[in-house]
Amino acid sequence: MGIMEIIGIAGSVSLLAGWRLYLCVFATGLAMRFDAIPIPEHLASLDVLANPWVMGIAALAALAEFFADKVMWLDSAWDAIHTLVRPVGGALLALAIVDPSDPAMQVIAFLLGGGASLAAHAGKAGARGVVNASPEPVSNITVSTAEDVATAGLLYATYEYPYLAAGIAFVLLALVFGLVLLARRVIKRVLGGSREGNVQDTS
Repeated sequence: MGIMEIIGIAGSVSLLAGWRLYLCVFATGLAMRFDAIPIPEHLASLDVLANPWVMGIAALAALAEFFADKVMWLDSAWDAIHTLVRPVGGALLALAIVDPSDPAMQVIAFLLGGGASLAAHAGKAGARGVVNASPEPVSNITVSTAEDVATAGLLYATYEYPYLAAGIAFVLLALVFGLVLLARRVIKRVLGGSREGNVQDTS
């Protein structure tokens, strides 16, 4: 596995962890447990994810997140609580993926992994805030379910086809920035409308 594939895997997993950290941990551990993912020697540090205790805790947390993420405004509260947890988790996952014999690469992976997870988390939280402002409650469940399916599918594709991992990471990064810009635009529009209403009321 070349350096580009490794960086691509680290980037993709970190970005996905910004959406569903516990699902990433559990799914990776489960795939390793059943030998569905051929892990090279330098990724041996990921073996800890296949530990029954780690998998059990990750499964319970993923289940709690699955339901919390379907409830309007509870999902935003859950995102707020995980503003620190997801970036740290994504950084640690990226750190476990790169070659441990290269300290410089590990530092880079930790910083970039944390930044990627934070960006993905910000995009998700912002987009869900916009969805929650919608009067249609079904949209919340639809978006959350789409995130579950996308995370599981892209995580599988990242490990199964490592040569595509870099492309997946770029697509995810573009999507994340798109979500951030969309949330920013909607928030500015809402705040702008509120200010105009206040001005009219005072006049």
